[in-house]
This record gives sequence, C-alpha cells and structure tokens, in this order.
Amino acid sequence: MGTPALARLLRMAKAIGVDIGGTGIKAGIVDLDKGTLDSDRIRVDTPKGASPEDVLKAVHEVLDTLGVRDSDLPLGVAFPAIVKRGRTLSAANVSKEWLDFEAEKFFEDGLGRDITFVNDADAAGIAEARHGAARDVEGLTIMATLGTGIGSAFLYNDVLLPNTELGHLLYDGTTVEDASIEKWCAYSAMERENLSWEDWSARLQVFFSHVEFLFSPDLFVVGGGVSKHPDKFIPLLDLKTPIVPAIHRNSSGIIGAASLAAD
Repeated sequence: MGTPALARLLRMAKAIGVDIGGTGIKAGIVDLDKGTLDSDRIRVDTPKGASPEDVLKAVHEVLDTLGVRDSDLPLGVAFPAIVKRGRTLSAANVSKEWLDFEAEKFFEDGLGRDITFVNDADAAGIAEARHGAARDVEGLTIMATLGTGIGSAFLYNDVLLPNTELGHLLYDGTTVEDASIEKWCAYSAMERENLSWEDWSARLQVFFSHVEFLFSPDLFVVGGGVSKHPDKFIPLLDLKTPIVPAIHRNSSGIIGAASLAAD
C-alpha cells in the first residue's frame, strides 16, 4: 500500500468527538477500532446560559486543548436537543436561542469544517451498541443518560431510532415544560434537592417502571455522570428488564459522535 493511502487509512482509524451537555462540554480523540478514547478527555463547563456563540467558543477551547483545531480527522458533535436535518428543535437545558436553529451549519461555519451533528443521547447509544454494554443485544435496548436532564436512545437490533425524548414524559405540573419527569428524577435533581441514593432511586423506579410498561425493552443501559456509581442505585431498582451501566460511562457521547462522524 502506498504511503498516502496508508496515511489516510491510519487517519480514518481515529475521529474526534465533542459532547455538549447542560453542565459540561467534553471532547476526545477516539480509536474507532477499539471504541475507546485515544487521548485525554478534555472538559470545560458549559457557559452560563448556553447561548450559541458562547457554546461555539467553548468548543473551540476543547479542540484547541486537544490540539486538533486544524485536524482533518472526522469530527462528530453531540448536542442535548432533538436534531432533525441539522436543526435543533428543542432546548430544555440550553438557551432558547437553539429552538428551530440551524445548529449544524452554525458549527460548520464557526469551525470552518464539515461535522456530523447528532443528539447527545443517540450518540451515547451508538457507542454502547457498537462498543459497549448493548453490543450484540437482540431486540430493543433503551439507553437513558442521567445528568442535567434525562436523554434516551432506542436501538433495535443495533439500529438507532433517533430523537426519542423519554425525559419529557409528563409527570407533574401544569405545563408540558414543568411536567417533564426529568425535572423530578434526573441526576441533577438528586444534587439540587440533596436526596439520598435511596430517595432518588425511588424516583428512578417510577421512571423506569413506566418506560418498561410502555416499550417492553430487552435491556436498559444507564449512562451519564451517575453511571460511575452503578452500585449506589441499580441494586435498588426492581424491574423485569435487565439494567446495566454504560461501559464507557460519561465518555459514551464522545465515542458515539466520533463513530458516526467516521461512518
């Protein structure tokens, strides 16, 4: 194999993933063969208010820190919103400026390069289906990312059904936004209300039992920041469906975004 072709092959074995969340923006270089980080995981706080311009500056910062601002590696960006044809159609934990916003074009213009743009929980689900806890699982896997809010990914025999929003199932309140169950049982609710693991797990039980009744999944995978503490809450849940932590923990979104960018 000639040197240019070999060099290209080696480059394509890696990609860059950026995972934008409600509280943190994370990035890393991913080894696509292993489905693991091939660099340090870089993190900065999500700017207060999470406006498009401020988020773009933070993405520049993590890419600069990684040393890949001018890299020709594929770049995937995961974002906490419904994403259809490059537009963000929701904004639960970021600025309302993202509603019906041409986000993919905004990032491509701001970064000066092509990207792959995807919902953050869908990216995490792809990572776990290809390289993690949901690999080779038959039937329906539902991944729930528990963090600032609750993201979800549906994978049926490894095929992604994009833009599910289980965190916005109605629970209580007078408006749809106030009634989202994520406001009551996301990981941020435990921190905000200083709940014990037992009290928070009781809230999770309501969420997962309802989802289980609606969809009869074959596996639940739990991701997000809380997935590094599976022993604190998973044994407290009483479900018919097996439930396991994400293998890649809070790096799943980076790995999935990079994997999709390389497709």
